[in-house]
Amino acid sequence: MNIPNTESVTFGNQTLMPVLFLGHGSPMNAIEENAFAEGWKIAAERFRKPRAILCISAHWETKGTLVTAMEKPPTIHDFGGFPDALFAVQYPAPGSPALAMKICEVIKQTEVKPDLLWGLDHGTWSVVKHMYPKADIPVVQLSLDRFQLPQYHYSLAKELAALRREDVLIVGSGNMVHNLRYIDWRNPENGYEWAINANTLLKKYIAEHEHGKLINYNSLGRDIAMAVPTPEHFLPMLYILALQQDNDNLTFFNDEVVMGSLSMTSFRIG
Repeated sequence: MNIPNTESVTFGNQTLMPVLFLGHGSPMNAIEENAFAEGWKIAAERFRKPRAILCISAHWETKGTLVTAMEKPPTIHDFGGFPDALFAVQYPAPGSPALAMKICEVIKQTEVKPDLLWGLDHGTWSVVKHMYPKADIPVVQLSLDRFQLPQYHYSLAKELAALRREDVLIVGSGNMVHNLRYIDWRNPENGYEWAINANTLLKKYIAEHEHGKLINYNSLGRDIAMAVPTPEHFLPMLYILALQQDNDNLTFFNDEVVMGSLSMTSFRIG
């Protein structure tokens, strides 16, 4: 499986922690040593170790916005039908009540409430365990308010910008193309034409800093409508784009469409 990187499009700002959008794909990527896991590892090796990690996962949708605030977040196995080995995985990273309170303070457009019940779902631990296998970096999750439109999420994300100066790694975990209705398990290394077209178009708008078009993705035609039938896997990407500054670089990696209708395409900003 060939997973090429694209060129960086601008020069980076070395004073800020980069931000990442990670296409997490199947939960099985958590226990497989494949090209995507290697891409996540390499991404983490190319910048300094963060003080903490904030993840916006496709798999935590709530009414209102919540942030995990416990000392020891549990590993959540929020899926079914997979091997016992996957359910046995634990990622015992500490939480950070202090970071959770900081997030509650910096976000002004809505009240963010601390949460003591959720933990780390597979949108977070399936990728972070490859990047930081020692589980020695505090991790918190920020939920997606399922009742809000894309512009709301993009605007809220901008209020997280100060965390980049405090060595907090902000990760959005989802998939640019994610249509489980059309998944082809028998053809794991190829994508449908519409999915490949959607992936290419989304990358074009990301590279051209056309955030307005991406926020209004519902107006981008049939291929995008097929690629994003529901918003939860797309919204984490908007959080990362909202944090882009003019002098940040952009690098794509893990750039593949697999199983017909799933894009693993990931990118680093900064």
